[in-house]
Amino acid sequence: MQVMMAGYQGAGSVHTQALAALAAALPGAEMQADVTASGATAASLFAGTEAGHAPRICYVASGYLSARVPSLGALDLPFAAPDRARLFAALDGPAGAMIAAEVAARTGLVVLGFWDNGLRHLSNRARPLRTPTDCAGLVIRTLDNAVYQSALAAMGFSPVVTDVLRLKQAVASGEVDAQENPLTNLILFGLQAHHRFVSLTGHIQGVALLVANRAWHDTLPSPDRTRLAQAATTATTLQRSLAAAEDARALALLHTDGVNVLTPDAIDMTAFRAACAPVAAAAAAGIDPELLRTLAGG
Repeated sequence: MQVMMAGYQGAGSVHTQALAALAAALPGAEMQADVTASGATAASLFAGTEAGHAPRICYVASGYLSARVPSLGALDLPFAAPDRARLFAALDGPAGAMIAAEVAARTGLVVLGFWDNGLRHLSNRARPLRTPTDCAGLVIRTLDNAVYQSALAAMGFSPVVTDVLRLKQAVASGEVDAQENPLTNLILFGLQAHHRFVSLTGHIQGVALLVANRAWHDTLPSPDRTRLAQAATTATTLQRSLAAAEDARALALLHTDGVNVLTPDAIDMTAFRAACAPVAAAAAAGIDPELLRTLAGG
C-alpha cells in the first residue's frame, strides 16, 4: 500500500511511536514524524490530509474539529469524562460509531481509531494554582476550540490560541504565562524549563483521532481497506498502552527536575468544577443526549 502518513510531534511522542507501528504494518507506507520540524503547522497537516494532498493519514486532536463536528463536542466537556477505560470502551463501541459517522458526513476524513491524547493539566511560570482565584490575570495558551477557551476563561485565565508550531516559543518567551496539555507534551516540548508550576487538574481527557482522507480511503480495494483497518486497530491498542505508561514517566521526570507539582488533593477541585459547570452545561445542551449517555457508560 503506497501511502504517506504524518504527525506533528517528535520521535519521543507516543503518537509518533504508534504511527510508526502503523506504517511498519503496511508494506510500502512512509511516515513523516513531525511536520512542524520543517516549518509546517499542525493545522496545515490536517487541512492537507482532508484536501487529499499527502499525507493521506494523520492524527488530529479532536478539539480541532469540534466546531465542524458537533458530536466531537462530547469529548470537550470540562470535568465530564469518565475514567480512561470506560471512555475508550465507549469509543470502541456505539459512541465511537456515532462520532465516526458524523466525522465522515461533515468532513473529508474517515476515522480509523480513537487515540488517548492524555489528561490535560495546567502549567505556568508564576505561582502554584490551587484555586480559580490563582489563575486570574494569567494568559494561557490553548487549542482553537471554543469550549476549551470558555472553560479556561471561567477558571480566571485569559486564553489565547497558538499552533503547536509556536507553542515552545510562546512559553519560552513569556508571550503566555500558562498553558494546558497532557504531561507527555509538557515534557516533549521541554516546557518545564520555563513553567515550574504544574497543577494536575485533569480538566479534559484528550482524544486524538487517527484519520485518513475519505475519498482516498473509500477507493481502496476491499483487501487494502481491511488491512488498513486491522493495522489501525493494532496501532490504536499500542498507542493507548503507551499513553497510560507515559503519564507515570512524565510525572517522575517533573519530580526529578524539581518542578512544583500539585496533585488533586492539594487543589480545590470543587471550585474548579463549579467554575466550569456552566460552560459544560451550555456545551452539552447542543449534543445528542444519547451520545452523552453512551459515552458516560450508561
